[in-house]
Formats: sequence, C-alpha cells, structure tokens
Amino acid sequence: MSRVLRFLPLGLLVILGACGNRYEYSRASFNGPLQCAPYVRERTGLRLSGTAASWWRQSIGRYGHTHAPRPGEVLVFRATSRVPSGHVSIVRRQISDRTILVDHANWEPGRIDRAVPVTDVSARNDWTLVRVWWAPVHSLGKRAYPTYGFISSQDIDDAS
Repeated sequence: MSRVLRFLPLGLLVILGACGNRYEYSRASFNGPLQCAPYVRERTGLRLSGTAASWWRQSIGRYGHTHAPRPGEVLVFRATSRVPSGHVSIVRRQISDRTILVDHANWEPGRIDRAVPVTDVSARNDWTLVRVWWAPVHSLGKRAYPTYGFISSQDIDDAS
C-alpha cells in the first residue's frame, strides 16, 4: 500500500500534464520526418513542394498573396541563417491587429504546436517581420523573423 501512495503524486502529475496540452511531440529530430512544409500541405491542401521558403515564389499565379492574415492562410517565413529552409505556419485566427494564432510543425524540433501566438513587429504593420512564441521561455522569442506574407489556400482559378 505504501508503495502505491508513494507513486500516486507522480501519476497525478502525469495525468494533469496531459490535460489541455496544445502540443504534440514526435521522436523526430530537427531534420527528421516531422517538418513544417508537409504538415501545412496536408492540413491546407496547397499543392506546393520543396523548402518552405520556396513556397512564396512557387505560389505566384496559383494562389493569392496578401499581407493581411485570415484563418486558413499560410504565413511563409523567409530563409535565414536560423531557419535555412524557411518555415510555414497556418493562421488559426487573428486576435489583434498585430497578433495571430498559428498551427505549425517543427518550430520547436519534433513538435506540432497549435494556437501559437505570432506578433507582427514590422515597421509598416505588414507582417514582413514577426516574433514567434517560444514555449521553453513561455514568451515571445527575442528574435524577429522576416516573412514574405500570407498565401491563400484557395487556387486563384477557384476564387474567380
């Protein structure tokens, strides 16, 4: 009996830790099978391939581009030394002029994150420079990341 009581607090912590979790973990490493581009492609139906940063150029003439976020659109991050292949996130909803919630994969290695805050820090309020929530510090990350803007998940031909 005392053995059961000794492990009861640990069991309760594990159960409570699973409640309300907005993260999914994978055994994948940063360059492993869980990547942002395939995750976004599967969730949105966009017919784009290759690195996330190349999606902006590939989508010209196929999908709409904007600098104003709407749910379901894809925020495309430029390639930088910190994110050499770029990054893509799906807009879940806008919560203020300069903050949206996104779903994305592998921002933190091996994880799918949902309802993650992203804040526009661009001088023109055009979403070309953003800061992203960083769960390990429970705050927006200190680095700002350049973006191209948003791709609509609807074909241009379908929108007409």
